[in-house]
Formats: sequence, structure tokens, C-alpha cells
Amino acid sequence: LGGLGHMAVKLLKALGVEVTVISTSPSKLEEATKILGADKFVVSKDPEQMAAAANSLDGIINTISASGLDLVPYISLIKLDGKLIYVGAPSTPPTLPVFMLLFKRLSVGGSLIGGLKETQDMLDLCGEKNIRSMIEVIKADYINEAFERVEKSDVRYRFVIDVMGSMVQPLNTSACSETANITCCTSRW
Repeated sequence: LGGLGHMAVKLLKALGVEVTVISTSPSKLEEATKILGADKFVVSKDPEQMAAAANSLDGIINTISASGLDLVPYISLIKLDGKLIYVGAPSTPPTLPVFMLLFKRLSVGGSLIGGLKETQDMLDLCGEKNIRSMIEVIKADYINEAFERVEKSDVRYRFVIDVMGSMVQPLNTSACSETANITCCTSRW
């Protein structure tokens, strides 16, 4: 569960969808089910859980951006005529097991973002259902540590940089002058 994944769970639940979270980490079970409201949880590293979930999903929304993901175990979870949708963008293209796709008649798609109408519809749904991204506010001087935490998947769920709170000193407006509606300042902030 990450920045995209936690929002996918929240949005799908708000739309009345039965949601199964698939994770490599069993430690995310309570978070996925109790906090985010997922109906089911499958540990992808557990062969018994994966076998029990075979052919049980109408589709998968893949929110991870990691390259080299073996899709075969995940595709085995999707029912006939299901969908595999990418919203995470791996740095290298995935290797698709074409014969599995053909035999299961699966559709593969992706999306970066909707148009204005879709974006407005999503924002309206978030307002109506009080759906909010879970964030951790950081100061600008914490960016290097935040980047290291992103690489370790140690973020719950998005970092938001507090720009105003990160300013070393407030802007000294006494050192500013206005000329032709352009403000010039000689001091740094």
C-alpha cells in the first residue's frame, strides 16, 4: 500500500466495490482492512493465499511502479474476461505473459490521469464521501531523508512539503521596492 494504492482502496470502497488488497507484506493486513476498509487481504508471497484467491478477482489495478514484477501470479487471480489496469509507471516495460492473457481473455490498460470532467467527478466524490489522502508533512530540509524513505517504502502515504514552514527567515519586505507593479526584493528568504 502506497500513495496510489491507499487512494484506490478508499475510492473503490466509496463506489461500493468489494476490494482485495494484495501485498508482499503481511504487516499491512490491519492497515488495509481496519483503516482503509478493504474487504480481503492477500499476501502475494504466500503460495497458499495466492492459490486460494485464484480466479477470484474481476480485475487488478496495479499501483506499484517497481520494475521486474512477475505478473504471472497476479494474473492467475483474475477471472475470465477480467482487466489488468496500470496506474503505477515502472521504469522498464513489464513482460506480459501473452498466452495467459489470451486464454483468460484479459484486457490490459492504463491511465495517468483523467480529463477535466473525470478529475472534477473524482474531487466531487472525495468531497461527498470525505475521502482524503493520508499524508506526512515534512520541512524542506528533510527532503533527502524523505527520498531515502521513499526508496525503502517507508511512507504513509504521501509526503507533503511545508514550504512556508521551511523558510529560514521571513521575507524582509522593507528591502523591497515596487516599480511598474513588479516587486523586487534584495533580501533572501
